[in-house]
Amino acid sequence: MELENLTTEQLQRTPLYDTHVAFGAKMVPFAGWEMPIQFAGITDEHNHTRTSCSVFDVSHMGRLKLTGGGCEAFLDRLCTRKLAGAEVGRSYYSHICREDGGILDDVIVSRFEEHWGIVCNGSNRDKIVEWIEKQRAGSDVLLTDQTTATAMIACQGPKTMEIAEQLGGGDISSMKRYRFAVRKIGPIAITIDRCGYTGEDGVEVVVPAGLVGMLVPKLLGTKKTPHPIVRPAGLGSRDTLRIEASMPLYGHELSEDWDSLTAGQSWCVDLSKEFIGSGAMRQVKEQDVPRRLVGLELEGRRIARQHASIFRDGEAIGEVTSGTLSPTLGKSIAMGFVPAEASGVGLTLEVTVGSKRAGATVVKLPFYKRG
Repeated sequence: MELENLTTEQLQRTPLYDTHVAFGAKMVPFAGWEMPIQFAGITDEHNHTRTSCSVFDVSHMGRLKLTGGGCEAFLDRLCTRKLAGAEVGRSYYSHICREDGGILDDVIVSRFEEHWGIVCNGSNRDKIVEWIEKQRAGSDVLLTDQTTATAMIACQGPKTMEIAEQLGGGDISSMKRYRFAVRKIGPIAITIDRCGYTGEDGVEVVVPAGLVGMLVPKLLGTKKTPHPIVRPAGLGSRDTLRIEASMPLYGHELSEDWDSLTAGQSWCVDLSKEFIGSGAMRQVKEQDVPRRLVGLELEGRRIARQHASIFRDGEAIGEVTSGTLSPTLGKSIAMGFVPAEASGVGLTLEVTVGSKRAGATVVKLPFYKRG
């Protein structure tokens, strides 16, 4: 997770900004927005999410609406995931790539009755909008950027579904993962999608920006009278949670510099169809992917930072993409890319930590998986 050096005047604010301030958040620049990095503290928020329910503001992420009769075919060509024949009410994790396979972004694509929706990373929104506009030329596909017109909230943790049922009806808990429903709370139409980025059960809720103030008290209560179960959480714990769950982050495990297969995300790539970048990825598969994303458990409690070198027998062979001191496991963990022959579980490597090297053992991913 990389923060930015922007002045407050250059940053956008989400519809939940005043709520963050009221709950005592520490605000930082992130993806062009002023966002909460923590409230009670990163470790406290991390542990609360693993045991109860936390609310994350993810309104900085792009929310795009696509309409037109050619949407299905267009998105099937745009995305690595098979979307032809997609069911209404389904969401799909996918990548959008260049012709050479370089990953432009990882996205969630949703099939509504009358349109399609894309959620993309906040830092990549302008790039993805420009790419879609370029690719849709000559078609009947129309793009509407709904990011600033809406708010997006992620509710995560083992107690989330009981809260979601109170908000959206008793059938929410029966929804499978990567399914969504449109519900009304009084005059507010909201979309509830059973997905998330923490390794826990949860939902992501999209609501009109001007009406989000009516929803927040139901979720969090007030600073004076907080909700007995739900607490606000910031970007700091969202990052430690996703690393424990071994979920990739754009700019870390995902990049324009490599393709989806090299990133270890072959599960969201369908090479039986044609999409932008499919030819390049078939070549990668034929030649065998030269490197692997691995999990590492480090000796000691110091954190391996992004781009730290990974060594085998004194020779630098790769680099770290993400690292943290895991609150759940009580260990220093990291992800990184190494050659395929150095990716075996149990193999002993070394990682640069500060000015020294720490021993590291290759372990199976994910580091954490809920019971």
